[in-house]
Amino acid sequence: MFSRTILFCVVLVATAALVAGCGGGASSGNEKAIVAGFYPLAFAAEQIAVGGTAVRNLTPAGAEPHDLELTPSDARAVGDAALVLYLGEGFMPGLETAVAQREGRSLDLLGGEELEQERNEDGEIVPDPHVWLDPIRFAAMARAIGAELGQTEAAARLSGRLERLDAELRRRLAMCKRRQIVTSHAAFGYLASRYGLEQVPLEGLSPEAEPSARGIADLVELVKTSGATTVFFETLASPKLAETVAREAGIETAVLNPLEGLTDDEIAAGEDYFSVMRANLAALRKALGCQT
Repeated sequence: MFSRTILFCVVLVATAALVAGCGGGASSGNEKAIVAGFYPLAFAAEQIAVGGTAVRNLTPAGAEPHDLELTPSDARAVGDAALVLYLGEGFMPGLETAVAQREGRSLDLLGGEELEQERNEDGEIVPDPHVWLDPIRFAAMARAIGAELGQTEAAARLSGRLERLDAELRRRLAMCKRRQIVTSHAAFGYLASRYGLEQVPLEGLSPEAEPSARGIADLVELVKTSGATTVFFETLASPKLAETVAREAGIETAVLNPLEGLTDDEIAAGEDYFSVMRANLAALRKALGCQT
């Protein structure tokens, strides 16, 4: 009897281990896990989700979400997650494919949004996905996440902070000598529209496009005509084009962060969506000669 009891216990333990292994482990340990495509969605989820909820940002620090290729670990996380937050419209094609193959809940934060149209580097008219750079639109996204998670009060708190940020931006960008912002690529259309600015992009929605020598000469002339004092470039993309155009036009360069992801240095410094947006505000005020 004693031997049979020991044997039964051994079989029971082995069976439990086998079940855990076949289940991938992640599903049992990540029953509350939220997977977010990139930083703004992960930030919102962390602010809204109930305490103890794991939030996984698929885009590593310092990487461009547009170019993300899912690793096997990423694909498993997407499959096992309680909720996947993402942007559709081809913003992260690999993630969209993985979402289409999963059975759990997924929330496309561009679903139902009225999107602006932009021209990409191939000359095609495509939807502009950079809605999170408009605090009011981002607040609406936060409320949608809160509704999905059943955390409407937490979402309302985040939405309120975003509305206060909007009021600050509106007030401090109201009286400026210039209204045009020259950017390395067309990521700031929603921000410009919200605050009565005009975006003058050097290239389309792709930050990696490389114009010809003739194209650069045309861009230099465009910048001179605009009367801009600054060409803005991004932290996650090469500044080469912005630096070349600025040098030829005899003006400065500065960073305008599209908040697609934070760098390791920014993370280490404790930066977040609000601090980076306020740094963007400071850069815009300097470049535009704002008075208030």
